[in-house]
Amino acid sequence: MQEENRIPVHVSIIMDGNGRWAREKGRERIYGHQNGIQSVRACIEEAGNKGVKYLSLFAFSEENWDRPKEEVGALMEMMAKAIREESEKLLKNKIRLLVLGNKARLSPALRRSIGALEKATAKDYDRTLIIFLSYSGKWDISQAAVRMAEAGDTDIEKYLVTNGIPDPDLIIRTSGEQRISNYMLWQAAYSELYFTNTLWPDFREEEFDKALEEYAKRDRRYGKVK
Repeated sequence: MQEENRIPVHVSIIMDGNGRWAREKGRERIYGHQNGIQSVRACIEEAGNKGVKYLSLFAFSEENWDRPKEEVGALMEMMAKAIREESEKLLKNKIRLLVLGNKARLSPALRRSIGALEKATAKDYDRTLIIFLSYSGKWDISQAAVRMAEAGDTDIEKYLVTNGIPDPDLIIRTSGEQRISNYMLWQAAYSELYFTNTLWPDFREEEFDKALEEYAKRDRRYGKVK
């Protein structure tokens, strides 16, 4: 945490509620996902305005592959489109992009697009946007344990996909659910959790600021006595 103004270094968001938001409007689930992109853009901008260095978004879990094929296909197409449309903005605003997860499950074309944008933004930028795609905390720990054993090492954190990235100071979950759903299980050990009833497509700058204000009130002791 940046002690001088109590702004978290790393904010992570579990983006939830797109389907319910769409149902409330009598539309298909994909309509909620499409509108959720506007919330992504709003949070990226507001995170920069507030001085947050790392913003990570839980976009698609390993478990999400079990959703209907039509929905999964549409989500992957949206991801590919977002990479195409947002690349210029990321470069202009000097934001590094990282996509973390079991990328072997993604299509070759999507992996190539992701790799190209990661390479283009792999510079000494002050801000980093992390998209967790095809990710689960259990998978992350499992693959790290295998790699660690192969290397004969004992430092599991070196083999997590988040190696080199600070653990999240604040994890936000939208839509009223109060769980972390197999997300960054190792890294979230001392994260502050913030739950809001706001559905993701309605989560914009004002809601983001409310989460930061609540975080600023927290007393983080990491198991110690102050």
